Amino acid sequence: MPKVVGSLGGLSIYSWVFSGFLLTSTVTMPLWGRLSDLYGRRPMYLGGLTIFLVGSALSGAAQNMTELIAFRMLQGLGAGSLITIGMTIIGELFGLERRAKMQGYFSGVWGLASLIGPLLGGVLADHVSWRWVFYINVPFGLVGMALIATGLAGEARPPQRPVIDYSGVALFAAGVSALLLGVVAAGQTGTWQHFDVAAPLVVAALALAGFIVVERRAVDPIVPLRLFSNRIVVAAVVTGFLAGVAMFGAISFVPLFMQAVVGSSATQAGFVLTPFVLGWVVCSIIGARLVFRVGYRGLVLAGMACLTLAFLLFTRWNATLTSGEAMRDVLVAGVGMGLNMVPMLVAMPRSLRSTALCTAMTQFFRAVGGAIGVSVMGTVMSWRLGAGLGMAGALHGVFVMGLIVCVAAVASAFLVPAGRARELARADMRGEPTRAGG
Repeated sequence: MPKVVGSLGGLSIYSWVFSGFLLTSTVTMPLWGRLSDLYGRRPMYLGGLTIFLVGSALSGAAQNMTELIAFRMLQGLGAGSLITIGMTIIGELFGLERRAKMQGYFSGVWGLASLIGPLLGGVLADHVSWRWVFYINVPFGLVGMALIATGLAGEARPPQRPVIDYSGVALFAAGVSALLLGVVAAGQTGTWQHFDVAAPLVVAALALAGFIVVERRAVDPIVPLRLFSNRIVVAAVVTGFLAGVAMFGAISFVPLFMQAVVGSSATQAGFVLTPFVLGWVVCSIIGARLVFRVGYRGLVLAGMACLTLAFLLFTRWNATLTSGEAMRDVLVAGVGMGLNMVPMLVAMPRSLRSTALCTAMTQFFRAVGGAIGVSVMGTVMSWRLGAGLGMAGALHGVFVMGLIVCVAAVASAFLVPAGRARELARADMRGEPTRAGG
């Protein structure tokens, strides 16, 4: 971003390069999932990828910061489809055991890309041009489009023309957008009482209340509320939300502690997160295999317990912390994320008509949890700094809050069905009631 600001200006609004993308990609996750249930995976995935690539190309060609923010928001509209529909496709192509392995690989590749992406972006910005951070998406995306177009060519089309719940779409988009705007503003101002924070939150409450009313009456609702009567869906939403708070809290505030308290450089502070990603990658693959031996609940409990231990270790950090100690502690957090990511994706019942929507809701609540978590933690840090505490004391309060969230996440793991993966899958395919509430 320093390279971008140096080229385009707009320092006062540059944070919206991130916030705008977060807003549009998060809001559209459930919408893309539902549309793929109605119109088919292939056309919706290709449509979302097309929008993403157009947004990428335009972002690279932006001539000022306002254009870049607008094109990033367009890019986010398409990005909302990619992970959610991609994981749904994997779930439908393979049986349970192969599906678990493939979801593990998916999660592992995502984590590995999160490690390589920033490094590659830095190289491109330093030695080529920051514009190629966006342009590089295009050739890879075109290859992806060709593979999806040919690989899913035999997909069956919906038997009848679906009815779109336009009122539900409008209220959902307005409500979630206002919620995220309020949350982002709270993170920037350090208070939840400012008008720029309170007004969007009030709008969000009214729009989402109206959305629930509309969905109860809609012939073909965009988000069928009956899905939340399924215990697995509820478990996935709650655990995903709390894991998102913990994950983004670690990613956001661990490097800040290393720089502001320990005195590390920005590069050293970023490097400390490497074990977090590696632990995530490896344990996603391992967790996909263990789910058949220990069941969904056991694996999610283990993951949440690791996250709790990690934040407990974070609360003990001080100015004498070494990089090795920090990397050891964030590795524990990465192991926790890896263990609890895959089980809830594999567990999603095939008997549900809205399979893609359920997967999308899991991703959606994890992203919303991250946005809310970072803003609340940022507010806690601002309050403690305002009370006269140093940065170490302020961040200690942030980590204590993360620890409380992780304890709640451990409790939420008991919502996850206790049966083994094969048993629950067989019952689901036969349409039998299970301890999962399906």
